[in-house]
Amino acid sequence: MQELKKDWWKKEVIYQIYPKSFNDSNEDGIGDLNGIRQKLPYLKDLGVTMIWICPIFKSPMHDNGYDIADYEDIDPQFGTMDDFDLLLNEATKLDIKIILDLVVNHTSNEHEWFQKALADKNSKYRDYYIFKEGKEVPNNWRSQFGGSAWEKVDDEDAYYLHLFGKEQPDLNWENPELRQEIYQMINRWLAKGIAGFRIDSITFIKKDQDFASLPADGADGLVSCKHKTRNRPGIGSFLNELKKETFEKYNCVTIGEASGVNYEDYEEFIGKDGYFSMIFDFHYADIDVESGTDWFKRSHWQPKDFKELLAQSQETIQQAGWAANFIENHDQPRALSKLVHEDYQNKRSACGIAAMYFFLRGTPFIYQGQELGMVNAQRTSIEEFDDISSIDNYYRGMAEGYSEEEALHFVNLRSRDNTRNPMAWNNEQYGGFSQKQPWLEMTEEYPQINAQNNEVLDFYKDMITLRQSSEISSTLVNGTIEFLPDVPENVIAYVREYQGQRLYCLTNLGTNVEIFTWPKEVDEVFINSHKNDIKKAGNSLLPYQSVLFK
Repeated sequence: MQELKKDWWKKEVIYQIYPKSFNDSNEDGIGDLNGIRQKLPYLKDLGVTMIWICPIFKSPMHDNGYDIADYEDIDPQFGTMDDFDLLLNEATKLDIKIILDLVVNHTSNEHEWFQKALADKNSKYRDYYIFKEGKEVPNNWRSQFGGSAWEKVDDEDAYYLHLFGKEQPDLNWENPELRQEIYQMINRWLAKGIAGFRIDSITFIKKDQDFASLPADGADGLVSCKHKTRNRPGIGSFLNELKKETFEKYNCVTIGEASGVNYEDYEEFIGKDGYFSMIFDFHYADIDVESGTDWFKRSHWQPKDFKELLAQSQETIQQAGWAANFIENHDQPRALSKLVHEDYQNKRSACGIAAMYFFLRGTPFIYQGQELGMVNAQRTSIEEFDDISSIDNYYRGMAEGYSEEEALHFVNLRSRDNTRNPMAWNNEQYGGFSQKQPWLEMTEEYPQINAQNNEVLDFYKDMITLRQSSEISSTLVNGTIEFLPDVPENVIAYVREYQGQRLYCLTNLGTNVEIFTWPKEVDEVFINSHKNDIKKAGNSLLPYQSVLFK
């Protein structure tokens, strides 16, 4: 493989795989590593250059693999390390790189370190985690998944901290010996030949050491832990050390899941000497709720609100560094269900919102099934949900005064299970994902939206080809971005410019036909989500239509 330039990752198109739901090779109803390997030709044909695989490590699966019991072993439901090596080898032959999830804010409570910490309170492993002695709960912090962030230790007057599920005890990053163990593990994975990491919940690794309570913000008498544990002063020294001890030694890509980072701090995170190659920005992604953790607080957003947040995000990141652009992931609902009015949730709109984000400045991420135009599922009872956060939000919604029906409605709109439903490869039973009843119910048992004869899939292939290997590739990859002000409030319009070439991308994010003056006479149309004749359409855009032209 040729030597990679320093910022090689700017040219990638990244495809996110949720392994449990991608493709089942051994017919047990659960996707696996060999299932991913079987679909490498599909991914190559789509045009993606890198895959990000959600956690495949040994885990009791309380949070679907984000509770890791062994960082250097594969969970048996996904296969073996030999299966991973085979996947890595075959992907490399196809010029497809692989990145993995790095989860180092917490481990599983079944991790050997935590088991040793419980077994002997005088062992060094007790200080690998955050334990507090005492008969009372140390403070009133609420975990990200609801309930107290503290769990009592059996047969002891002591509690341990978990910012997520109680099965996910937080690691104590204040301990230098623990940090070295983490760095050595990371380096062993990078030496194996993976291209880098998406780094989970990384802004939570620094906790305020006063561990003080704050005024309650909910009916449960608790307060969100994020005020004392997310992106806190001093986190920079941890992140710089992490980079120096690991990532800098390899020419790898790092994508931080960095919620809670203020725009004025982006330079520190993704600037020339930043901690990461890029970070995900949730300011526009979480448009539908007032807070990413309280789904019952709906935002009632309008297209102009989304446009303002998107423009602010892109313009800020352009000053600071590089963007990781996405409209779906394993923690978000389906974009077609979230961003598009229910009367217009169809393949044309799926293409429209795709073009809107795909040509932004930055590296585009595609989440499995997004390229098919998949939509949210509708579940009729809380028993049908698997996601720990969905179940918490259902009961919290009712505790805040909403009815069962309302609480279920909020969860259906926002549930992380919406994108974790099995991938639909064809219209057979279980969508060709498996011959057996899948671990999580399909969106439809015989899916109408699938990877066979799919116009949205063809549209994604066209977009990827344009970005990667066309006369306008260098502008789409390297160009600056500027948002145009004088357009209707439902229209998102931006210009990409590089070495004198100017490309215009316009999207109507509303339900009315929008009439306005085009910025320039249309010379050549590269992408049109609605396939009408732009030049004959006059100065108009159909609902959810996107066009890219020069």
